[in-house]
Amino acid sequence: MKIFALYTLARLLLFLAVYGLLWLVFGRWVDWTPVTALGTALMAMLVSSAIALVALRSLRNDLAVEVAARAGRAKAALEARRSAEDDRAS
Repeated sequence: MKIFALYTLARLLLFLAVYGLLWLVFGRWVDWTPVTALGTALMAMLVSSAIALVALRSLRNDLAVEVAARAGRAKAALEARRSAEDDRAS
């Protein structure tokens, strides 16, 4: 699950960077209230998600491979337990 933590950290850092950049750009013109902070966070989520689609492609692919392998191992273990249970029942 190391790749999961790395991908999650990369997404979080990307979001924080975009949020900080938006705050720097619009900070002079906007009166910061909880509503504007939330709106900025939503804009940062959209922008950082679009950037992550391109910038974090290799990490996402590595994560998908690991998740698929883990699911395969879990499925094989389930089938082995089912088979062992069927053998005991016979």
